[in-house]
Amino acid sequence: MKTTLAGALAVLILLGQAAGAQDRQGPVVVELFTSQGCSSCPPADALLGELAMREDVIALALHVDYWDYIGWEDTFAMPEMTQRQHGYAYAAGSTVVYTPQIIIGGQDHVVGVRPMAVADLIQAHASAPDPVSVSLIRDAGGLALRAEAHMDPPRPQMVVQVVTFSPHEEMAIERGERAGTTAHHYNVVTSWQVVAEWDGANPFAARIEPQSDLPLVVIVQQRDHGPILGAARLD
Repeated sequence: MKTTLAGALAVLILLGQAAGAQDRQGPVVVELFTSQGCSSCPPADALLGELAMREDVIALALHVDYWDYIGWEDTFAMPEMTQRQHGYAYAAGSTVVYTPQIIIGGQDHVVGVRPMAVADLIQAHASAPDPVSVSLIRDAGGLALRAEAHMDPPRPQMVVQVVTFSPHEEMAIERGERAGTTAHHYNVVTSWQVVAEWDGANPFAARIEPQSDLPLVVIVQQRDHGPILGAARLD
């Protein structure tokens, strides 16, 4: 039986409601590599918009710049996002990048738009305890970040990353494959910064001074584009 996108999105929402009642250490990070110049990306952008509504998911849209040459320069594209996607490809033993691509937990790759596959992988990641617990608390001095590893030695080398994003953006596409259409983008990444490397031997603590009012998340990941080990959002 063929599954429609609308039907699959409804299943994603139901799974999110069920998962929200379970105890776990943190949300599952879902990264969408996308581009305004990609004619096959709008369904993936819509899927990310649905995922962005879930409390158990940190959904992020990373706009790449390698389609800019076909007639429309993505207004949100950053070379850092292209480099991040290449990093994932290299870690997987490949040199090929494409859009749309979804990466779940820094580990599982989904080609194109496959909502049920995404739902299954999110559920699988949510059912396992996070190797790293992350907390992010606002106080009078800014933001207090704390992370603690729950792994036996030897622990992998990790990077602590701070990401800001814009919840919703609308853009009229004037040229290229999608000329004459209006694009809707959700949780568009505006900055991605590695703030520290960490070996996990002792709890990690730091203070963050936000440079904008945009939402912010912290992601702890195994170095060299390995699995995401823990994450937290600022609610």
